[in-house]
Amino acid sequence: MQPVEEILERLRDALQKDDLSRAVEIIQVYRAADQAEAFSELEDEQQVALLPEMSPEASADILEEMDNEQAAQLMEALSDETVVRIVEEMEPDEAADVLAEMSPDRAEALLSALEDPDEVRPLMVHHDESAGGLMTSDFMALRRRTSAQEAIEALRRWHPDSEAVYYLYVIDQHGRLCGEVNLRELVVAEPETLVKDIMDSDVISVRDDMDQEEVARLMGRYGFLALPVVDAEEKLLGVITVDDIIHVIEDEATEDIQKFGGTEPLEKGYLDTSALVITRKRIGWLFLLFLTATLTGSVLRHFERELEAAVALVIFIPLLIGTGGNAGSQTTATIIRALAINDITPSEALRVWWHEARIGVLLGVGIGMVAYVRAITWDTSQALAVTVALATVGVILWANCIGALLPLLAARVRIDPAVVSGPVMSTFVDATGLLIYLWVARWILGL
Repeated sequence: MQPVEEILERLRDALQKDDLSRAVEIIQVYRAADQAEAFSELEDEQQVALLPEMSPEASADILEEMDNEQAAQLMEALSDETVVRIVEEMEPDEAADVLAEMSPDRAEALLSALEDPDEVRPLMVHHDESAGGLMTSDFMALRRRTSAQEAIEALRRWHPDSEAVYYLYVIDQHGRLCGEVNLRELVVAEPETLVKDIMDSDVISVRDDMDQEEVARLMGRYGFLALPVVDAEEKLLGVITVDDIIHVIEDEATEDIQKFGGTEPLEKGYLDTSALVITRKRIGWLFLLFLTATLTGSVLRHFERELEAAVALVIFIPLLIGTGGNAGSQTTATIIRALAINDITPSEALRVWWHEARIGVLLGVGIGMVAYVRAITWDTSQALAVTVALATVGVILWANCIGALLPLLAARVRIDPAVVSGPVMSTFVDATGLLIYLWVARWILGL
């Protein structure tokens, strides 16, 4: 496989020579994902010049791999005739997502020019992050009294390159989903066998308004390659395929990681987002964290007299608050992931707290012994070494408990648990951990 950088270099060289036919030959040799990655690195003018020269199928593959907003901006610069040829080759759900990002008037004009606009138009009414927004209308539905031979013949006449052929769904006379049959059962069945006799009536489906994250969790749990989407009356509306769910999982993971770092999620790629937009998304959280960080200064000021009496206490402050923040971050990351995969629920907060409390004691004792030895080797007094050791146990225990309960509390009040993780949790633990340390010092050292 040739690296994308090499593809891009050859592509740019051809475009600089204004040799569009050569550029088309270069890019169309590669797979859609590689084409899209190289294509997205080109200048806007080069993209607009190259896309109409490519086959509609190749152009459709590239646009389907691109971000919807980016694809829509590119299509806005093309003629209606060119866009219609490309959209005709796109999967209905992908076409709906891109058209939804365009201006309403332009989108409606393009829809009207399509050969079969009813494949795309119904998909545009659903929210992007719902099951309805993910589904495709390109699927095959069978009637219960269809024979196996008739179903196979219909399948031959159907689009051979369709992405939704993992299962065939069975509907009644009112269009309600009543079963599914996989291809193997259909092929091995006797030709005259009716679909209703080989279908699985215990079919799992999702409502069109279900959140995409719940859909991804359901498909992952049962290992489905496709999932039917129904409305409130159980009428079959469309099918969600596994390739759509892969994108959802990637997007959700990216969003959680960005929140975990204390920033609002980016709608576009990092380099496609301006410095001003990124600054605006970061500054709110940074300002909030700055304010909460002043709690540490307030604690130090409150214990100023004790610190003056035992200056050696200051040496261990970075060690204590760093350890507490790290312990809390470990716990928070574990709990957030457990919540995401339904391993735990907010109603189990007491069990989770008790579990993490025991872990905190074990970790605290282990790290506390190391802290005691380290303090002694720095030529500190026995009393100060004991203070550091006990404070370490207390800080880790406290950090584990807080790191466990904060995400559960956030989930309970319907706030994304990732929002309270990372910087927010560690900043809070820094201040409270320092408080624990200085209270222990006041008790043992008699300050």
